[in-house]
Formats: sequence, C-alpha cells, structure tokens
Amino acid sequence: MSRLLHRDTVPPVPAAELAVRSADGARVHVELHGPEDAPAVVLAHGWTCNTRFWDAQIRDLAVDHRVIAYDQRGHGLSPEPGPGGYSTDALADDLEAVLTATLEPGRRAVIAGHSMGGMTVMAAAARPALREHAAAVLLCSTGSTRLTAEALVVPIRAGALRTRITTAVLGAKAPLGPVNPVSKKVLKYATMGAGSAPDRVDACARIVHACPRRARVAWGHVLAELDLAPGVRELRVPTAVIAGTDDRLTPPVHARAIADALPVGLGLTELAGMGHMTPVEAPEAVTAKIRELVTRYVATGAGAQGAAATRTATEGKAATAEKEDVA
Repeated sequence: MSRLLHRDTVPPVPAAELAVRSADGARVHVELHGPEDAPAVVLAHGWTCNTRFWDAQIRDLAVDHRVIAYDQRGHGLSPEPGPGGYSTDALADDLEAVLTATLEPGRRAVIAGHSMGGMTVMAAAARPALREHAAAVLLCSTGSTRLTAEALVVPIRAGALRTRITTAVLGAKAPLGPVNPVSKKVLKYATMGAGSAPDRVDACARIVHACPRRARVAWGHVLAELDLAPGVRELRVPTAVIAGTDDRLTPPVHARAIADALPVGLGLTELAGMGHMTPVEAPEAVTAKIRELVTRYVATGAGAQGAAATRTATEGKAATAEKEDVA
C-alpha cells in the first residue's frame, strides 16, 4: 500500500498555527509541526496546492525536526492578498514574513520549495531574511523562466503556437469541476508520471481542485510571464535540485539550467519516471534529500555550515546529474 495518506485519513496535526502578516498586510497561514528546538525545515508549496501537499514530508520529518509549512497567498487557509496582489515580489514578501515570524534571529533552516514554492525561494534570493535564515535550499520540480515555451503539456511541436496555447491553459478561467475519474486522468497526464499510484493521483487531484479559481488564474498569469533567472544567480546558499524525468509542466531542461547557474550548487537528482508532483510521487526521495541537507548544513553547526558552503561551491559545478530509479 502507498505510504501517502488516503483522502479519509486525518492529516498531520500541527503543534501550533500562526497568522503571519506580509509586507502588504496579507494574512499568511502557517503551521508548525514537531519539537520547537529541533533542526528547522521550511516548506513552500506550488501553484494550486496547499500545506497538505507536504503531508508525507511533515509526517516523517516532524518526528525530529521543527517543520514550518505555509499556504501561499490565495491558497489553502491564506485568504485573498492585500494590495501587493499576485506577483513574484509578493511571493518573496510572504516567505520573508514567514521566516521572520517563525525563526529567531540567527536561526537557520533548510528551505524546500516545490514548483511555485521553488520560484518563491528564487524570488527571495537576495532578501535579508532568506540570507539570514537559509542554511541550504532544495528546489523541487521548478523553473526560473520560459515556462510556457518549454512546457510539454500541449502535445504539439515546440513553437509559438504551443506557447500561446500553454499560456491560455495556465490562465484559463474555466472551473476545474468535481474530482472524478475523468478529471483525475487529466491531472495525472499533466502533472504526474504514468506509473503514479491511484491514491497519490487522487490526493493531488483533491488538493488542486480545492484551490480557489481566482488564485489559480491570477498565479497562472504570473507564471506565464516569469523570469527569475537573476534570482538563481543570487541564491548564494548550498542548493540541491530535484526533477522528475517525465515532468511536463517544468521539464528537466529547467532543472538543468538552474543547477548549472547556481553559485553554490549541490547537483541535480533526476527521478526516473516521475512527473511534476515529486514530493507526492516520490516522497521518500524528497524527504531523504531534505534530511541530508539538514544533517550537513543545520545539525552540524554554523562553523561546519560555512566550511561546507565553501567546499560545495567547487563540488557543485563539477557534479554530474544524478539519476535515481524510484519505484
């Protein structure tokens, strides 16, 4: 049986919940899991998702980590945004607010971002709070630019027509409708690998279909115009990258470009047969990578972190793409 939660299973219960105010006054819902004094991990979910997307990671990590998960503005329990609206600057503002509210000065954490969550980290790369609190970063199934040009969701040859259609899909105002066999088949094709277990497809469908239409459409327009390549070059902390080889939304070409451009890169792990939803499709692999980063850059102490960052600046550029077979 899959380790992912079934829809009728009670989700992880947070030790505490916060309503954090972002720079424009928007309220951001934050969950705190695990021991308060344990090594910290911050989880930022992607477009159309919410904190439930990280259930597998939270269940595993909260045993011996302080896990901080939050709903991106317009998603989950984070309501409509303030005057800052929907933008990459707003993403960065919200992450800064979460880090400042949940981590005391000088406390460092591993920050993991999936899809738009990874874009959030890139957008915040030069922000003071990220540079103060990020010991290491994990970017999962994400891209920094040319999302509509490179996406493979529309099964036609690359070019202007495919880009226009993909842009229209991202910003489509039509409701997603109920979760049923047809909608799950569509979601699986667009976002998951062919071998994804039915319960994982079901879980992703219920999360995605719960996203308010207004937020889905607004963020879709932001993603269509995305250009965060400068943010990748500003991400000056040890950073690992994970991608699914069968990702149609952010194909591995994005992950490879990011891994090549990172100032302190730790290499790229390509998960064979996985699609875009890697934390759900391959929870063990994603959780293991987070644990590895915590062990190396948080649990080892600040002095070791600095030495490791210097060492990996050289190691990362020499690293070759690592491929794993995931059952």
